[in-house]
Amino acid sequence: MDSLPISLVCLDLAGIVIDDSVVELAFAEAIAMQGIVTGTQDYARSMVRFDRSRGRSPAAVLRELFDGDEPRAQVASMTFDRSFRAAASRFGVAVPPEVTEAIDEVAGAGARVCLLTVLSRSSCDQLLGQFRRVDAVLCADDVPRTFPWPDPVLCAMLRLGSADVREVAVVSATEDGVLSGYRAGAGMAIGISTRGTGANTGNGGAHRVAAAAHAAALRDAGATHVLDSIEELSSLVTAGSGRGRLHS
Repeated sequence: MDSLPISLVCLDLAGIVIDDSVVELAFAEAIAMQGIVTGTQDYARSMVRFDRSRGRSPAAVLRELFDGDEPRAQVASMTFDRSFRAAASRFGVAVPPEVTEAIDEVAGAGARVCLLTVLSRSSCDQLLGQFRRVDAVLCADDVPRTFPWPDPVLCAMLRLGSADVREVAVVSATEDGVLSGYRAGAGMAIGISTRGTGANTGNGGAHRVAAAAHAAALRDAGATHVLDSIEELSSLVTAGSGRGRLHS
């Protein structure tokens, strides 16, 4: 069946622009300030919880971790924001050229672009300022609920005046980001199977196995398409925008 034209692309920054290792470091520093330090069982359990919650808001994960102690969770969340800013500055977190090119090509095809992130605006405002050609940015503090809920996608539609969710493409390297698009009813829920940009993405067999497992998890979360790289995005969205027809 012919697809509707894609008029809005919602791009989740996790694992595509924002490296997992930087987020993990900031999370570890946030819980360390609350007495959960390396080498303890509490630390190991907390980091396992974090790893299983990739794609969700760190603030939400910290709130669950410190269940019943909201002031402690809020302090930990503020520490995370400070730690992320410091780590991003220290490691020079920047928008990869392939992401900038993909956004430029999508915008050039006539689609609007909204960036989505589960981080707070205060934690990544400097990074967001590097984007040149986007129509809107929605952070965790801009929506009622973050991934895996559909709120970020639906809020992006409201912000940019999109009329039909079937004309929306949601792009994410996380299962929760894809699930958000699926729950919103997006015409395309596009998974990116290779996590990280400039992270550990060697060509070894272990990486191929991990990428295949991640691709399967993205499909299980509701991905209509799974791409090996963000560089493939523009041709897919262009096909769905009426310049040729999309075949799944």
